[in-house]
Parts: sequence; C-alpha cells; structure tokens
Amino acid sequence: MIPTRRFALVALVVSAILLAFPGDLNGSLLLALLGVNAILLLIGFADSRLAVDPRGLTVRRHHVPVATLETSVGVNWEILNPTNKSARVRIADSLVDSLRVAHPEVSLRVPPLGRAVATSELWPSRRGRFALTDMVVRSTGPLGLMSRQKRVEVASVLRVHPPFRSKAEAELRVRQARRNDGGLRLSRGKGGGTEFEQLREYSPDDEFRRIDWAASARLGHTIVRTYRPEINQNVVIMLDNGRVMAPQVAGVPRVELAMDAVMMLTAVATGVGDKVGMVAFDTEERAILAPSHHANQVGRVTEAMFALEPVLSESDYHAGFQFTLSRFRRRSLMVLLTELAPGAIEESIMPSLSLILRRHVVMLGTVRDPQIVQWASEPADSPEGLYRRSAALQVIADRERLIAKLRGMGATVIDAPPGKLSSQLADAYLAMKSSGAL
Repeated sequence: MIPTRRFALVALVVSAILLAFPGDLNGSLLLALLGVNAILLLIGFADSRLAVDPRGLTVRRHHVPVATLETSVGVNWEILNPTNKSARVRIADSLVDSLRVAHPEVSLRVPPLGRAVATSELWPSRRGRFALTDMVVRSTGPLGLMSRQKRVEVASVLRVHPPFRSKAEAELRVRQARRNDGGLRLSRGKGGGTEFEQLREYSPDDEFRRIDWAASARLGHTIVRTYRPEINQNVVIMLDNGRVMAPQVAGVPRVELAMDAVMMLTAVATGVGDKVGMVAFDTEERAILAPSHHANQVGRVTEAMFALEPVLSESDYHAGFQFTLSRFRRRSLMVLLTELAPGAIEESIMPSLSLILRRHVVMLGTVRDPQIVQWASEPADSPEGLYRRSAALQVIADRERLIAKLRGMGATVIDAPPGKLSSQLADAYLAMKSSGAL
C-alpha cells in the first residue's frame, strides 16, 4: 500500500480537528488520535483492495524507432484494463534525462474492459541507442486514499540519429549538378569531365584540344568531342573517432560537425551517380560501409555512425589507412575527416599520405575554431590578453604550416569554420569531378 496525498491531507485535517478540542494528550485525546488513525488505516487498506490490481493491467509504450537529435518525437503510453472495474492509474516511465520527456508521469482513468492512451513528447539532447525498460504503474482506489504499485518491464529501443543540418544544401547541389550535366549549361568549362559523351560542331567557346581531327576530315567541317564527368566512381570517407574529435567547436562536438559532412557528401555523391563508402576508426575500426550508390545510402551511413562516441585515445591512423586501402582497392577519392593536430599529422598521417596518393585522390576536411581566430584578432590590453593572443597566433601559424605541407604533398585540404565544412567539402568534390581530377 502507498498512501496518497489525499490520505495525508485527511489525516492532517482530522488530527487538527481533534487537537482543537481541550483534553490531555496523555489521556482521552491521545486515544482518540490513535483510534482515528487506526480507522483511517483500515479505510485506506480497504480502498487499496478495491483498486484494480496493477499486475492485471497491460501497459505498452509506442514511439518511432528512430528520432533525430534536438527534434521532437512523440511517445504514447497505452493501458489496457481487462477487469470490470474502472481503473485510476498513474504511470511513470524511467527514461534517461538526455531524452528530455515533457511529462514523465501521467494520470488517466481506464474504463472497464477498455483502454486509455496518454501522450507526451521527447526532445533528445544526445544521440545514440537507448534501451527503454521499466515503467512504474500505480493504481489508486475509488476513495483516492491508497494506491497499489508495481514495476513492469516494457522493453523498447529508441535510436537517436545526428541531425542532417545540411540536407537542403545537399539537395540544391545535386539539382545543380544534374542540370549542368544535362546540357543546360552553355559551356562545360576547362576539363569538363573525362567520359566521352558525343560529337558536335566546333564553337568559339570550345578548347582546341577537344577537336576530333578524324571526324572533322570525314565530315568536312570542324568537330569536337564533348565529355561529361564520370559516374560510378568511388568515394571513401574516413571518419576519425579519436580524442581530437571530442572537443566542442562553437558548442558542437567536432565529431558531430564531421558527421554532418559525411551525410552531405554521401547525399551529393550518390545523387550524381557515384558510390560512397565509409570507415569510422580510432584505436580500431568502429564502423565499415562498402561503397554503394543505393538510394538510401545516406540512411545507411547515418545508421552506421549514429552511436559513435569519441574514444579518448590517439587514433591509430596507420592501421586505419592500411585497413581502408586493403579493403577498398579501387581508385577512389579518400576523404579524411579529422583535426589538424600537429603530432598526429606529422607523425602518422603524412608518412602514409605519399603511399595513398600513388593510387587515390586525397581530401582532408577539418573545422577551425572561431574562438582562436577571435583571440588572435583581439587587442592585447593586459598581460593575460597578450599571452592569449600570442598563443592563438602561434596555433594559427602552425595550422597554416601543416595545411601548406599537406597541399604540397598533393592533398586537397578544406579548413572551414563551423557550419561550412559540409558545403565546402561538397563543392570541392564537385569541382574535382567536373575537372576530371577523379
């Protein structure tokens, strides 16, 4: 039996009334208090026995299997009452705090041989896989004095995916790329792809090297070859899940910004006909997805990486590169999403880069911290400010030196502010594709 607030209030009121009468606490008044409390307990016991046994109620939890971070998702609790009595029920779901449920406890009345449904909302603040288990069901008697309570197991799983913040930009770039490839552009520009498309008459905008001399001699006028970007090429994204990806930039963990870039690049590349695969790694390989241009490849990529949490250890870049190269042998655009940590870049990534560049095209994406840029530009009006500015300038200089080294080796480096990495990576990929660099 669990006393309700009503029981406590009734006991308090009755006790106050009795104490208002003159008497001796060691005599009749004390006996009266004890007698009244005993009667209340008996009434409460009877009230609890009249309540519907919670063990006989069927409780179900309903929600979508997949939610998106920082997006509202509905959750319903359904109670079935197989008895001939009306049930006054209060349920509490033991949800983790990061799911941020609007109403973790709800009260409802279930008719005899009927059902009732209560609804609330979740606002997940952390991505990952959440196993939802226990719920507490409390059935209250008709007088509302006592309740009967039972903990029941209602198992369900909610997967919270990272938000695809750049989805609209990705769709826009796919539409533009398809329009350009469909012949709506007057000139394909320098390069224009490497896959032969058609022969046509020469125009002043055409490059001299595109002239097909055999066809021109045969037809009696100048003919040029036109090319389009190749399709069915490979893009392999390597997502660093080590300690350098754990810190936040502009309030968002680096790994979250990288995940958005993974989703956008996957959407754009598959949208123009290329295959995209992914390897997430740190001290070991955490997620592997073979290259494909499946219509739902973005969903597959998201499902493969949504539960990743950065490991607070240095990533094994050499092993990660070795595994990726042995698994995906076809010439590909290798996109590494990481942070420009001098030790990792100079000791692990650069020694492996020359090997990778022999066969593959390499792009490295990273996010620069706007706070450091701000410190570097602030006036130094105190010793602390002077030290902070000097340190920020040194960090920026080291970063630019590393970028210059990587570019000198033949890699394309995208060092973007928060919120811009996804779009700049996609633009660099499309530029490579249209120029035939892949």
